[in-house]
Parts: sequence; C-alpha cells; structure tokens
Amino acid sequence: MKAYVYTDKSLERYAGRFVWLAINTEDAANAAFLKQYPIPALPTLLVLDAKRGQVTLRYVGGATVPQVKKLLDEAEQSYRARSLSPADAALAKGDGLAAAGKSKEAVKAFDDAIAAAPKNWPRFGRTAESLIYALSSTADYARCATRALELYPRVKGTVSAANVASTGLACAAAVEPRNETMVEQLENATQEVFDDPKIVLSDDDRSGLYLALIDSRDAAGDDEGVVDLQTGWSAFLDQSAARAKTAEQRAVYDSHRLSAYVALGIPGKAIPMLEQSQRDFPNDYNPPARLAYAYKEMKEYDKALAASDRALELATGPRRIALLSTRADVYVAKGDAKTARETLEQAIAEAKALPEGQRSDRRIASLEKRLATIE
Repeated sequence: MKAYVYTDKSLERYAGRFVWLAINTEDAANAAFLKQYPIPALPTLLVLDAKRGQVTLRYVGGATVPQVKKLLDEAEQSYRARSLSPADAALAKGDGLAAAGKSKEAVKAFDDAIAAAPKNWPRFGRTAESLIYALSSTADYARCATRALELYPRVKGTVSAANVASTGLACAAAVEPRNETMVEQLENATQEVFDDPKIVLSDDDRSGLYLALIDSRDAAGDDEGVVDLQTGWSAFLDQSAARAKTAEQRAVYDSHRLSAYVALGIPGKAIPMLEQSQRDFPNDYNPPARLAYAYKEMKEYDKALAASDRALELATGPRRIALLSTRADVYVAKGDAKTARETLEQAIAEAKALPEGQRSDRRIASLEKRLATIE
C-alpha cells in the first residue's frame, strides 16, 4: 500500500481531516502502542478517535485507493454522528474489541452487526470481512468456513468477496475431518473472485488468492494441482513486477516471488531480483534477509550466512528473531548443531527481552520446542 496506494494524489484531500501516522512495529519505542492496539497482520488500518480515546474503525489487509477512501469517509461519518444505528454501533464495538486483541468478543459484535443490518447497508462487506478474519484468528475454523459460505453470496461481485472467500477457504482447509464439499465451494468462490474483471484488486491481493488456492490444493494432497497453480502464480508475479513503475513498486512482489521460486525448486531465479532490491534499498533488512533464505534453499550456506549478517545489522525488534531462526536453519543444514543451538538460544534471549507489546510467548515457546530437537 505504501508503494501503490498512499502515494495516490487523490488522497491529498483527506490531509486536513485526518492526522496520518505510520507505526513501525519493529521499533521498541512503539511497544506501548502495540500493547494497546495489537497488530495481527500487516497492513492494518486504524482510525483512532483521540478525543474519546477509542477506535473508530479497524481494517486488516491490503486495500485499493477506492477502498481507503470509503474507509476514511465511513470513519468520519461515524466520528461525527450524534447516534449510531444498531448495526453501526455493533460494528464499532467489534472494531474496538478486535483492535484490543479480543477476537472472540469481536466475533459476537460483528455477528450482531450483520443480524441488525438493514437492506443495502453500506458497511455490510467490511463487517463480513471482519467477522471471517476474527473467526480465523480464534482458530474456530469450522464456523469460519461455514459463515464464509453463508456470507459469500451477499458480497459476491464486490471487493469484500476476496477476503471472505479466501480466508474462508484457508479455514476450510484447516478443518478436521476435511469437508470436501465445503472446500470445493470455497475454492470455486475464490477462483470466481480472481476471474471477475469487475472486482478491482491490487496484484498483491490477487497473489493472496493464488496462495489460498495453492494451500488448499496442498492440504488435499493434489500435487499436480499445486504445481499448476504455483507455475501460474510465478508467471503472474513476474508480469506484475515487470509493470511496476518504481523500484519500490517492483520490490512489493519480492517476497511472494521468492516463495513461488522456492516452491517450484528454482530459488536461484530470485537472486538477481533480490540483489537489485539490495542496491535500491541499502538500509532495508528485507533484501538481505530474503537472500539468506534463497541461498539456504540453494545449499550455498556461506553466502546465506553472509547475507544474514547484513540483515541482522539492519534489523531491530521482533524481526531479528525471525532472522536468527533462519540463521539457525542454515547451521542445521550445514551439520553444525552446536552453533545452531547457540543461535536459537540467542533468538530466545532476544525474544524474551522484547518489551510487552512486541514479545510473543507463542513464538518463544516455538523456539524453545525447536531448540530441544537439535542434538
């Protein structure tokens, strides 16, 4: 969004109505903010009411310029309204609960909003997206998939259909025992969104649809279907990057392109792309971090460690934990269990030292469990 959306001049008219703020989630200085407003994924858009000290609107995921305009207009209307309808009030309650990390309580509020929604309620699509995301966050996968199927016909043909279908599909793929009918219906819905030229989505978001379909086919054990989708995904991403008008726009696709190349067994194809990004953005840890991963997959371990060194020099906060984890993988692959253990111990120590708001007990437990497996 930084490369494609927030640079759009049509958003300038909002400059006097909103105070724009970007939060670096890796910076310890922002830990108190993150404690109050947990960020489950990037990007996340929050509109905060400073006077009342509350969340006016919350939206998780990428958005196009028209979507951002609609969200900002909606937030302003809610802020200025003397009273809210039952549906609007329930939605506002759900946004506040979700922003505080209370996903289970938010589910009830979003459900209430949908139940109270009048015909042609303009906030229905966003509410449906928020409900499905909240259900996914609580790991209530069966209900997440079921509600996605129920809500999809009501958002079909709109931009909200993308998140409802793809998140619902991810939930359906996680349900045990597997419900093939449910999976097939949500796969069809996700593909329908992708194929609909009237739904305006960023290429980054369309890549997300590919990922949902690939993960679903992988869960089904459909190796041929997975390879076909991965091949199409890789070609789609290459075309999207070729259309980029700036280095920043091109680099948007680096992460997904690397994932596609690795999945297809051709990680070396990512090296020129990532080296270019490293030249274009010498102060960004992402290009060397991705180079480290690509070289690891290529079994060029010394190059992977050198790239990891560069990334660690640039990274701060939680991102260092992920980099150290990848570095440990390199040492394991090299057969150096001693240094792998030392690296994971460093990752655990740094993870525990992070301030509340950035510290993740789940990640620490995962690292400790992994450490115990290295002999």
